[in-house]
This record gives sequence, structure tokens and C-alpha cells, in this order.
Amino acid sequence: MEREQLADFLRRRREAIRPAEVGIPDGPRRRTAGLRREEVAMLAGMSVDYVVRLEQGRSSQPSPQLLGALSRALRLSEDERAHLFHLAGHRPPPAEGVARMARAGLIRMLELLGDTPAVVLSDLGEVLARNRMSTLVGGADTGLTGDRRYLAHRWFTEPEVRAVRPPREWEHHSRGLVADLRAAAGRRAGDPEVAGLVSRLRAASSEFDRLWQEHEVAVRRADRKTFLHPRVGQLVMDCETLVTPDRNQQLLVLTPADTETRERLELLRVLGSEEFTAGTPRPPAR
Repeated sequence: MEREQLADFLRRRREAIRPAEVGIPDGPRRRTAGLRREEVAMLAGMSVDYVVRLEQGRSSQPSPQLLGALSRALRLSEDERAHLFHLAGHRPPPAEGVARMARAGLIRMLELLGDTPAVVLSDLGEVLARNRMSTLVGGADTGLTGDRRYLAHRWFTEPEVRAVRPPREWEHHSRGLVADLRAAAGRRAGDPEVAGLVSRLRAASSEFDRLWQEHEVAVRRADRKTFLHPRVGQLVMDCETLVTPDRNQQLLVLTPADTETRERLELLRVLGSEEFTAGTPRPPAR
């Protein structure tokens, strides 16, 4: 691990990114053109203290998962990401690991959507990237590891995750997640990653096992979801899903379904801007 070079690289990449590129408004108190350390921490889903120690060359060796989260937060190209892994003393992810990096074109679309919540997902439901507004709505969940990376695994094994959705929608959401995963499993027949995830979910959740046996298959294109946000209340959102030609990644765009939701999203945007100004980077956990 080359701590000094790693620290210099991370610091320079942070300073080179304009806040608007990642959906963060330029506040009146901003002294530098680049991102603040607390903003990188929020985007990567890690502590501010760890980002500081990385940039000062005082950290322990970061894990591949943390490096992946930093790569997404700093919008690194494939070459820059490989360089980051080498500096940290790790081999860059193989081809299947690259698929877990949101495509550059989808990242640009996230940025262009501005205050419209949007998220990039893998075909297995792993959150690869979010824009700022999506993080304010759903929380920062791009730095998770293991099976917790997958939305379906958290939904079926962590009861507290369901608190963000009204109980009347639980069955519909459960069926959608299983049908979507079933479609991915069909496209990736024989893939041990998919087979392992399904096997572990069937063992961990009787509800998932029941729905899996029904053999429903569907790729979600459009849907309406209700979020119970702890700060602004109920948000009713229309969801549109754009799928890449190879179906490996999806762009999920959320738009307000009614005037009340639109007003509450605007309030949430203002509250989030005030947090960044005050130096409090973390939104409510999902």
C-alpha cells in the first residue's frame, strides 16, 4: 500500500469534482471548487474521519468494498479506479467486478436529472450509484458489502427495512423483487453468483421461498411506490425504469405522483441543502 500516493490521488480527485457534478448545490459558504471531505463521505457511505485519515496517509488498508464506494463517489474512470486499487495494495476487480460499477453514461444521466431522484441498479438489485436527491429520499446504501448489497436480500431478511413502505404495499413489492430476480436468473443461467444469492435467500426467508416457487417472471418497467419518510412524511412516487441493452444495469427514475409529494420533495431538498451548509452530511438511514 502506497499511503502517500494514495492520499495525494484521493485529495486531487476530490478537489477536481465540481459539486454540481454529483448533485450538490454550490452554497454561499463554499471556499473551494471541489467537494468537501464530508460530502465524499456521504456519497461513499463511510465516516468523515476515515476519509480524513485516507487523505492524510494515516489510514489502515481500505477494503476493496470501500475502494469501490470511493470510486463511485469520485466518479473515477476505469483506468483511475484500477490505479486506486493498485495504490491501496489490491488487485483491481476482474471483469465481473467492473459490472458493479455504474456506467459512465448512467452517471451522467444521474447528474442531468438534478433534483429528480434517480438510482442506478445492477440486474441483481445492487445499488451502484444514486444522485443526491435519491440519497435524501432513500438513504445512502452504496457502500454495503456481502448479501446486504442487494435490495431483495435486505427486504426479506431485515424487518426494519420495511418501515419505509406502508404495509399495504409489502406483498406487491415482495412479488416485484422476486419476479425481477427470477428474470435475471433466467438470463444468467448457470451463474454461481445468482444461484448462490437465490439459495441463501430461500434458506433465510420463507416468504421469499414461497414466492420463488410461484415462478413469476417480470422486469419492472413502471410502478408507483409510497415512501414513508421520517422527515417529510408520505411520498407517492411514479417509478420509470430504463434498462441498458445488455440488461446488466437499470436507471430507476422517481417522479412525484401528486402535488403534495412535489411540495414535500422540495422541502426535503431544502432541508438537505441546509445540512450540507451546516456540515452534517448524513441523511436518514434507509
